[in-house]
Amino acid sequence: MLEGLSRLLWGWHVVILILGAGAWFTWESGFFQIRAAGRWLVAALSCAGEGKKAGGLSRLQALATGLAGSLGTGNIVGVGVALAAGGPGALFWMALSALLGMMTVFGENVLAARHRGKPGPLGYLERAGGRPLAWVYALGCCLSALVMGNMVQTGAAAAALSLFQVPPWGAGVVLGLLAFLGAWGGLGKGARALEKLVPLMTLLFFAGTLALLWRCRARIPGAFLQIFQGAFSLEAGAGGAAGMLLAVQAGVTRGVFTNEAGLGSASFAYGAVGDRSPGELGCLGIFQVFLDTLVMCTLTGLCVVCCAPQGDPGQLVFLAFRQGLGPGGARLLGLCTALFALATVTAWSCYGKEALGYLTGGRGGRLYAAGAGACAFLGCVLPLSQIFLLGDAMNGLMALPNLFALFLLSREVREEVRALGRPFPHSPGSLHNFLKKV
Repeated sequence: MLEGLSRLLWGWHVVILILGAGAWFTWESGFFQIRAAGRWLVAALSCAGEGKKAGGLSRLQALATGLAGSLGTGNIVGVGVALAAGGPGALFWMALSALLGMMTVFGENVLAARHRGKPGPLGYLERAGGRPLAWVYALGCCLSALVMGNMVQTGAAAAALSLFQVPPWGAGVVLGLLAFLGAWGGLGKGARALEKLVPLMTLLFFAGTLALLWRCRARIPGAFLQIFQGAFSLEAGAGGAAGMLLAVQAGVTRGVFTNEAGLGSASFAYGAVGDRSPGELGCLGIFQVFLDTLVMCTLTGLCVVCCAPQGDPGQLVFLAFRQGLGPGGARLLGLCTALFALATVTAWSCYGKEALGYLTGGRGGRLYAAGAGACAFLGCVLPLSQIFLLGDAMNGLMALPNLFALFLLSREVREEVRALGRPFPHSPGSLHNFLKKV
């Protein structure tokens, strides 16, 4: 029954709709994510010097929270699973799905900023389909936050912490307490913590992947050749075509899983920034997907392709780090996995609490915090096969109403793209001017 529900709410039809939304906004915007790359890079880089806000979130806090929600174990374990299922070519299709997903997240952030008053995407969902549509989304968000944003992440973190001889129950106690505190504190306090954690864990991950790729630098050109050949190879006739379809399926589905384009989740954070234009917040969403999938997942995938480890799909990246950097490399990746999981649990606990507040009129926050802590503990000690199926179904409850609203309100997104011909208030007008200022 659970498997059937998962296929119904999170099957190929939903993935195609998500890609279709990205392709639609990409076409309608004239490939904005490519032709205006300098603009969204400036929007992200200029966050660094921003001071604290008396009310709401700063741009840096929103960006850190959005990244925390998407920079989960999918960037490590998910990449290995995609490569095991679809071969090196899956990495190309993952990048392509991210390129389209940039504009999906752009649209979500723009609409959340234009319809403030309700948390995150719930304002534009109400505008598109009334409260029933927003209720379905909020229910899916509450449940997905406890499952995919919590239990799945802590399960992967517990496995990674076993490299440091930490027992699952010990990891569960620590992560359960941190999840409880994150949900209790809410979005404001969670964003302040993530503002410090996300840059640290990102730099640590970059240090490990770049060190490994430097050790394997002679194999990098061959790795890129394998990726492009695997993405388009039809040499073996029907078998080759089937292999290509597997690469497409694995890359696209894992790409959507890691950057969360189409779920609307990141707009809970960006919608809480009150003093910036919708277009600028949309540009921050583009940068989030760029860093999350195009940069970090590509680096992870290159490590696996260069080292070509054999073993359990969920352990491929760990095996590659152990092969390339020794036991210390595997432990470094284990630490990164635990930090990524912690950041994702914190962000999604805040998202789930916001959604529950919408459903209950602001009640139940303490009960939700207790539930988040309990789910984090259970994720460390229970098998995750059925939890994945439930999480996929809950993601579908978020994606389907969100995509309906995106298509219905796409004219508003086009209006913001046109308005981006003008400089952002309080921001440099071009990448050249920004770099001169720095």
